[in-house]
Amino acid sequence: MRNGKQWVGAAVAAVAGFALVNYGNVASSIVVMVLAVVFLLVLMTPVLYPRSLPDDASQVLATEKSVPLVYWRPGCIFCLRLRVALLLRGKKAVWTSIAEDPAAAARVRSVNDGNETVPTVFVGSEHRTNPSPSWVVEQFV
Repeated sequence: MRNGKQWVGAAVAAVAGFALVNYGNVASSIVVMVLAVVFLLVLMTPVLYPRSLPDDASQVLATEKSVPLVYWRPGCIFCLRLRVALLLRGKKAVWTSIAEDPAAAARVRSVNDGNETVPTVFVGSEHRTNPSPSWVVEQFV
């Protein structure tokens, strides 16, 4: 099982979504409630992301496969947007969670003026912070 903290966060988000949808409108549609809860679960859980590798292994794998290395954090809507865009285009990057690996977080801080801004994408020695999905797709060889 993946990181338990991420699943706890997802469960809290689901309960908050349920409360938000039903706040002040007890007769609200069950379909809308379920969709809101599912959306929040997908946003907060690691389901859409592959298992995160340690930073050094990620760098080696990205170089070997000639694909972008994406640093991400659970719950980041911009990371989710990038992940979905790559999935829809059939592209597979190497993903590393800065929440799970202090070395990855340090690398992201080193190129973002001390901030842990994600997604940060490395292609070789070049990097971009929160790039457009189209730019990332163009980087695949």
